[in-house]
Amino acid sequence: MTIDPATADDRLDVLRILDAAMLETDADAVADRTAAGDALVARSERTGGVVGALVATRPDSGRLHVDAVAVRRARRGRGIGSALVAAAVERGERDDAVETVTAAFDPELRAFYAALGFAVRPADGSGGTEAAPVAARDSADGDGDRLFGRVSTAGPGSP
Repeated sequence: MTIDPATADDRLDVLRILDAAMLETDADAVADRTAAGDALVARSERTGGVVGALVATRPDSGRLHVDAVAVRRARRGRGIGSALVAAAVERGERDDAVETVTAAFDPELRAFYAALGFAVRPADGSGGTEAAPVAARDSADGDGDRLFGRVSTAGPGSP
């Protein structure tokens, strides 16, 4: 598997993967994030087909937010989602404009994000997300049980 920036030709695959994972997103938003270089795809080395996707946003200066990450059902459990999030963090580390990478997610994904270095806390409005991602805003239950994770991309000599 390889992780690459998504291209305009990948847009339909990205939308299908996100839809299959029941993550709501907008086709125009995916196109915009792809054009900005903030969408990544995981490709099968054997076929070159897209097997996973990550879409990030830049809700404010200095922050890259993982808005959606999903993997084709048949490929889940193989580390593809972890590789996508890790690649987003690595991209943030290389981008001088990004100080932190954030994500909002359901509690059952706490260990997933914690293993990737995210500091996790409740995303309940009392110190939770500054700008809720599309998937969090559109969640069906809206019960406030989501978590928020943050990882710093600043190097050891950074202010």
